[in-house]
Amino acid sequence: MGTLRMGTLTRRRVGMRAADLEYAVLDTETTGLEPRTGARIVEVAVVRVRGDGTVVEEFSTLVDPRAEVRGQEFHGIGDSDTVGAPTVAQLVPRLARLLSGAVVVSHNLDFEQRFLAAELVPAGLPGGQSGLCTLRALRSQLDLERYALPKASYQLSGDWPTGQHTALGDARACAKLLVEMIANAPGELRYSGPAPRLLPIPPAGPATRWKPRTASLPGGLDPLRPWRARWRAMELDPWLCGGSFGKTDRAIAELAAYRDSRTRERVATAAAVTGGIAATVAGGLLARLSRKWTVGLR
Repeated sequence: MGTLRMGTLTRRRVGMRAADLEYAVLDTETTGLEPRTGARIVEVAVVRVRGDGTVVEEFSTLVDPRAEVRGQEFHGIGDSDTVGAPTVAQLVPRLARLLSGAVVVSHNLDFEQRFLAAELVPAGLPGGQSGLCTLRALRSQLDLERYALPKASYQLSGDWPTGQHTALGDARACAKLLVEMIANAPGELRYSGPAPRLLPIPPAGPATRWKPRTASLPGGLDPLRPWRARWRAMELDPWLCGGSFGKTDRAIAELAAYRDSRTRERVATAAAVTGGIAATVAGGLLARLSRKWTVGLR
């Protein structure tokens, strides 16, 4: 079973109402970009939020990577900060509870999923939960100059996120982006993908002392703002919206959306014509039967 089963947000009438679901917005800070080359998780945060913006729970802690902490110029975490922090294995029961029954969300979920697969699933975190990448969803639905989390947030609502490059700060910014996306959509947004499932919760070991770097804020997320951005007339395929998404990638995704739209229009037209012909034939048959019935009664 894979780590996450990916879904997406759409304005089409498929799937489940996005506003009705709960989301576990996940962010990690790591010592590098690739677990294959030795990078490890040094901080993790989850913001559990409902589709209407209500925060259910927040959690964050530094993590002992059991290795040298690199990347301090990005996340500001040093070797001394992780002393006494829990290990990945100690995180598993708490994370399983936070992710259970929710869609797992991150801005560039492909990155987070690599570390889930490399560290947390081998340590016992159940796999197979539903997932959603807000980076792909945003690229699919809106035409922006830049899609990085802080720059997209500012372009859309006029607010720069606080606490950048801390796991909890970035998780909050992603959660706010998600619920504002649901609230500001020109049509009802729906989640199309595998339904979230209840996860088996591994038994907890001895009491774990968490080591949060960022304190939870009372009152949940900042007030949701109206967005000042142009939504795409035609949704792009989110599977074509990964990677760097440069000019060529955008052009390919937009051409595919145009062709898909034309195909659906032709199918709808053909169905309407076929339905009209069938109705005409059926009407003629009924008329002939009616005449025969009437003649038979005379």
